[in-house]
Amino acid sequence: MVQQAQAELQVTPRDVLGKKVRRLRREGLIPANVYGRGLESVAIQVTRNDLVHVLRTAGRNEIIYLRLDGDELRPTFLRQVQRNPITDAILHVDFYQISLKEKVQMEVPLSLVGTAPAEQTYGGTVLLSLDRITVEGLPTEIPSVIEVDVSGLEEIDATVSVAELNVPGQVTVLTDIEQVVAKVAPPHVEKVEEEVVKEAVEGEAAEKGEEAGKPGAEADEAGQG
Repeated sequence: MVQQAQAELQVTPRDVLGKKVRRLRREGLIPANVYGRGLESVAIQVTRNDLVHVLRTAGRNEIIYLRLDGDELRPTFLRQVQRNPITDAILHVDFYQISLKEKVQMEVPLSLVGTAPAEQTYGGTVLLSLDRITVEGLPTEIPSVIEVDVSGLEEIDATVSVAELNVPGQVTVLTDIEQVVAKVAPPHVEKVEEEVVKEAVEGEAAEKGEEAGKPGAEADEAGQG
């Protein structure tokens, strides 16, 4: 489980709207909006370099604190990032302001940690069948990542379920707790698949050979000759 680190952005009010925001981008600024429940949308702008740095270090479910014109910090979640489909350059960003005293529902990514003994003993492979779970809790209590410890998987087909994840007690898991998160797959899975494909190909070839040897087929060949 990885706790959130505080990310902070200095932003300023924006009076440039519409297509004119292209000028802002040329000046190294990114147009953005911040809104929330019961709040009017506020047009803001942020330095591109500062924004890129925060996006690289903060996960999508982490709190980003905005400081608008020296005011007190506004806790927000990154709601949407619009990018140029060709260059991938950031065009616009939306922030959603939240209350730190109200619970929210978030998707938290999962990350494998440790080594499963079954990998070394039996040559198995640990597969992550679920990459995130949905939880509910106060914004400051929801972790940025939940780790999936596979060091206890000693046998083939051994699993880790949602119920076995280390989630803070004050956070409620909304995903089905019986759902499998990780499983040790046997080493011959890929080999079996290859054999099935090979048998299918050989079967088709044999069928074609039989059809070519039928009397009707020979008559057709003779007629063509």
